[in-house]
Amino acid sequence: VECSSAEEALAAAVAGADIVLLDNLAPQELHAAAAQVKAAHPRVTVEASGGIVLGTLPQFLGPHIDVVSMGCLTHSAPALDFALRV
Repeated sequence: VECSSAEEALAAAVAGADIVLLDNLAPQELHAAAAQVKAAHPRVTVEASGGIVLGTLPQFLGPHIDVVSMGCLTHSAPALDFALRV
């Protein structure tokens, strides 16, 4: 479940979400929200996402973050045009 605050993430976990995606949070806010979710629901996977690039990645890593999504890996991938005839 995509969440934009600790309150939304906790509500999602209470509702039975297996994975909570914390989207577009500043690193400090992200780590605080992730800690709250893990304290209340240790089995919920916490994912960080939104605006994370290679240069800022270390700021988003922490003990309560299980997964990090980085759209920059696919946003800037070059396109390939090809055809296959059988």
